[in-house]
Amino acid sequence: MSNAVLVRVGRLVKVAAAVVGGVVAVSAHAQASGVDYTGLTSQVDWTTTTTAVMAVAGTLVVLYMAIKGAKIVLAMVRGR
Repeated sequence: MSNAVLVRVGRLVKVAAAVVGGVVAVSAHAQASGVDYTGLTSQVDWTTTTTAVMAVAGTLVVLYMAIKGAKIVLAMVRGR
């Protein structure tokens, strides 16, 4: 490798080290102070959310049961 290439690689390594160092410093500061989500999560009524999720799950169970039942009936009609 030529000397100019080594100088460029050295500069690139220094820039990358500076960027990584800055990101680590910002990350450490954010982790030390912590993120407060109570303003977002305290406004959610989890009972209605749970009810909605359970309703969707129940609908899917009924749909899958109907599909399975239709397959069984079709198999009986075909004679398999």
